[in-house]
Amino acid sequence: MAKKRVRRANRRNRLKRLVRECFRENQDRLSGLDLVVVALATADQAAGAVLRGSLERHWTMLAERCRSR
Repeated sequence: MAKKRVRRANRRNRLKRLVRECFRENQDRLSGLDLVVVALATADQAAGAVLRGSLERHWTMLAERCRSR
């Protein structure tokens, strides 16, 4: 998470914790992938459930895309 996108350190850390936790829960589907997560500037104001849902959708999309190759 870049400081340019999310200015406050505590908000950046919260986002990083959410991404790590969500990744750990889906790690079996995403094995063998190197991922970079880039947050929107408004991500620090979103609710945790909204962020988790967005990450789940992205993980699913990536897993399907990689499975089809």
